[in-house]
Amino acid sequence: MGAAENAELVRRGYEAFNAGDLATLNGLFAEDAVWYAGGNNVLSGVKQGRDAVMAYFGELGARSQGTFQASVDDVVGGENHTVGIQHTRAQGNGKTMDAATTIVFVLRDGKVIEGREYFDDSAKADDFWA
Repeated sequence: MGAAENAELVRRGYEAFNAGDLATLNGLFAEDAVWYAGGNNVLSGVKQGRDAVMAYFGELGARSQGTFQASVDDVVGGENHTVGIQHTRAQGNGKTMDAATTIVFVLRDGKVIEGREYFDDSAKADDFWA
């Protein structure tokens, strides 16, 4: 797949994520996908395999009482890496998250095989998930 197709796949992923369409989202990830959740909090760390990635996404929703949203600012497609630039918002336990976030995706054969997320202020993200 080329850069435009990779960017479109990532955009479809954001749409599915924000709509809570886990069936579509699940289909966009390779079975052996790996996700690197940034920060130093209860959700941080490496998620090995599509099921673990989907469980992580579920935790984002559960721990934010269903308010977690990733608003896409831009998607930059590349042959090897595609970058999602987003604004992350969530509320929960009397706290609010409002953060610029970047996710670097690696795609192979039309599937996400890796995601690495980066928050503009990981300390604030850590505090939200505490």
